Parts: sequence; structure tokens; C-alpha cells
Amino acid sequence: MTNRERTLLAVTAMTVLAGSVRVAAQGRPNVLTDFNPDIESPTIAPTAFVDPQASVIGNVAIGNRVYVAPFASVRGDEGQPIHIGDESNVQDGVVLHALETFADGQAKNENTYLVEGKRYGVYVGNRVSLAHQSQVHGPAWVEDDVFVGMKALVFKAHIGKGSVIEPAANVIGVTVAPGRYVPAGMTVTTQQAADALPAITPDYRFARLNAAVVHVNTRLADGYAGRAGHRGEH
Repeated sequence: MTNRERTLLAVTAMTVLAGSVRVAAQGRPNVLTDFNPDIESPTIAPTAFVDPQASVIGNVAIGNRVYVAPFASVRGDEGQPIHIGDESNVQDGVVLHALETFADGQAKNENTYLVEGKRYGVYVGNRVSLAHQSQVHGPAWVEDDVFVGMKALVFKAHIGKGSVIEPAANVIGVTVAPGRYVPAGMTVTTQQAADALPAITPDYRFARLNAAVVHVNTRLADGYAGRAGHRGEH
């Protein structure tokens, strides 16, 4: 093979890869069902990056400098819409999904959270980290600056700003106040238990973890999206 042929082959491969990235970044629409009577396509900010091996479907909005890693699944094809705020990250193997928000011709408001005047199946705020293989299953509302640890579950729950859900913890059917943490492996299913969760203090071992994770993942989004020189506004 000549040098010219090698160059042409490399350019072709790069073009195919770039095309696959663009297709992934567009996501794909949902299908019509009796619980989802509208076809919606994802809305993805130009500064976000969705890996080609991730799946983003249906009524999903992804904000600026969001990084969606390989094998993540964000499905707004049952409960919807799903919102992911600016500078958040959806790491490898994460699942975002929700219970049906429409049935028998009527909205199922009990399967949504009202955020700033609009109902969502899943609402993830700004600078939220969803670590590897965690699940946020709607109805769910995760406020800004929250860390959801590896293999943790949030279901039918509202997580307050600046909280930490440590790895393998489960938070189901409760509201967690801002600035609290759920210890690793703990299952919280009553409001009494949620209200008794410890507060995050400066000496808490994961007090600054989310800021570091957000820093890494926004830089990954910048780099993979071809914007490696961008440093953001902080």
C-alpha cells in the first residue's frame, strides 16, 4: 500500500468516525405507543458530547458541556421529558428512565416532578455527576451539584442540592434535604430515615468529590467535542 493510499484510508476512517459521532449526538426519536402519543427527538447542546456507544432516545434535553459516556442509556420514550443540566455527566453504564407519564389519554402527574413550572419524568440539574452504573429512575428530581455514586439507585425521589449518594446506596420514595449524604450501601425508603441522614461538613471525606468529577468530565466533553482549548467560565 502506498503512502497516498494509507492517507486516503485514514481520512476515510476519520470521516466515518466523525459521522458516527454526529449521528450519536443527534440521538433518535421515540416510537408512538398508547403511553406516548407524540414523537420527540432529543435536544442536545452543541457543546455537549454523547459517545457513539451511548443511547439517547426520545424527549430528552441535554445541556451545555455535558458528557455522556459509552453504554449510558437515556430513554425518554416512556416517562418524559428527561432533562440533564449544564456541565453534568452521565458515566459508563448509567441508566436514566422513568415510569409512564401519560396513560389512557391523560397525563400521570403522580409520575412527575414539577420543576420551575414544568413537569418532568426525570430532572437532573447542573453539575451533577452520575457515576458508573448508577440509575436515576423517574419520577426523580436531582438538584444541582449532586454526586450519585457507582451502582447507586434513585427512584421516586427528590435529592437536594449538594448532596452525595455514596456507591451502592438506594434512595426510594423520599426527599433528601440539601447538603446531606447517604452512606455507601444504605437503603433509604422512609422519610424519617431521610430526615436523619448526616449533613455534609468540611471534613466529610467526599465533600469536594463532585467538583473534581465535574472538572474532569467537562474537560472530557470539551476534548471529545473538538473544543480542547475551551476552559469554561468559573
